[in-house]
Amino acid sequence: MTRGNQRELARAKNQKKQTGKKASEHDANKGQNLTDRKQRDADRMREKQEKAAAKKAAEASAKK
Repeated sequence: MTRGNQRELARAKNQKKQTGKKASEHDANKGQNLTDRKQRDADRMREKQEKAAAKKAAEASAKK
């Protein structure tokens, strides 16, 4: 096998990358449980959707 070393290096690199923090350990998520994070994320997504809908409506009214 000519790619044995390349494969081993890729495995080592990937394993090093996978040892990062879990989502619950990031600074933005500290002190929050899963349901709180889900609620926060859902609220943010609703705000983004409302903002996008308002922008789309404004563009539609500007075209008329």
